[in-house]
Amino acid sequence: MILEVCNVTKKFGGVTAIKDTSFSVKAKEIYGLIGPNGAGKTTMFNIITGNYEPTEGDIKFHGQKINGIKPYKIVHRGIARTFQNIRLFTSMTVLDNILIGFDYQASYTYLETIFRLPRFFKEERRVKQRAFEIMEVLGIAEYADELATSLSYGQQRKVEIARALAANPQLLLLDEPAAGMNPQETHELAELFFKIRDEFDITILLIEHDMKFVNKLCDRVMVLDYGKTIFEGDIKDAIKDEEVIKAYLGDFKHA
Repeated sequence: MILEVCNVTKKFGGVTAIKDTSFSVKAKEIYGLIGPNGAGKTTMFNIITGNYEPTEGDIKFHGQKINGIKPYKIVHRGIARTFQNIRLFTSMTVLDNILIGFDYQASYTYLETIFRLPRFFKEERRVKQRAFEIMEVLGIAEYADELATSLSYGQQRKVEIARALAANPQLLLLDEPAAGMNPQETHELAELFFKIRDEFDITILLIEHDMKFVNKLCDRVMVLDYGKTIFEGDIKDAIKDEEVIKAYLGDFKHA
């Protein structure tokens, strides 16, 4: 197991957002975290990435407890994420947005940067080459010199994913990656995630509301209801589960 969430509870004052929740994700698995708005999904992401500390319970990555660790150190350990609302630097090109993701990996010193010593330029060439390799996989290399925010919504989403991949993660957390996309874009995105998993040898944990997208993509899912787990297992079983259908899926019963 690459990720283990162990009996996690998160309280905000008198409100319990997550209650005694446990699940685990296998290496190279695509795992879905689903449920309606307010179910606690993004709160769980924020706990895993160190933005929140659990009130109770532990988060383990490769068997090591990571709750209580600063978010940037969790990135260094191999966990990266995207956000429900795309967050790009509006005045930067596609390439520059992606290069930001390499920041902590730089092996040159501050003085080497100031005086533009040879190792600085060697490292800059290396990360730029790697950025183009990532862009090629995601199909956005042709937009490298364009302003990121001038691209279509779907392409901007790919830029954000590329920036996360630049951090060289072992676990990638995606918060509603298909939101706002049309059916064709959603289909292409699912195929892209299979490619990312295989090309980068990566594990994916995602939040998503599009059940057809989840059905196509995820190996297993967990369904949250007001912070409580009501189902964990195969998506094909989830869409037949009476409690899940009643609480979340409605017309998706036969999806």
